[in-house]
Amino acid sequence: MLHQYYSYTGFYSYIWNNIKKSIPFALIVILFLYSLSQFVEINTLLSHITNSFSIFGIMFTFFISEAFLGILPPEFFIAWSATLPNQWLYLGFLSVLSYFGGLLSYVIGAMITKIPAVDTWLQSKIKSQLEKIKKWGGLLIVVGALLPLPFSISCMAAGIIKFPFKSVMIYGSLRFLRFFVYALIIFNVI
Repeated sequence: MLHQYYSYTGFYSYIWNNIKKSIPFALIVILFLYSLSQFVEINTLLSHITNSFSIFGIMFTFFISEAFLGILPPEFFIAWSATLPNQWLYLGFLSVLSYFGGLLSYVIGAMITKIPAVDTWLQSKIKSQLEKIKKWGGLLIVVGALLPLPFSISCMAAGIIKFPFKSVMIYGSLRFLRFFVYALIIFNVI
């Protein structure tokens, strides 16, 4: 019945359209990494980053990215953690930072709606998007947590629509699963 509901309400087409929009970005990242691997040894580059910047600085940069729109792909940081002596420990830190970055995004989303001009703009410009997010809130958090779509954006949207914070915490915990599954793949490649 749930599958029928999502089919009738257009959830699958909504997700598919957003995935199609992210495909060019994913292809650019893949092309960039492939091109980079032709000129630079990836392990050498990651080791250079590890030696040039403090671990705290890299982790802080990752947290800021995860809290504000998820601009930097987590896969880069997962690959970076593979070059460290305690790779699973640092991967655990990254997954915790990503999770709490998403929760901070939720709080930011909830706070920006308290600004009257922003709330009016949101209601007038993206009202249909907000209605869809309200309809599928929990599933969108799950999709953001597991798939290569920005987790922070789905959490911020949940804050904007005032989705229950406890549910965001529960659904968002799937982010840990994503990090460890991706790490199993990336650690075996690097």
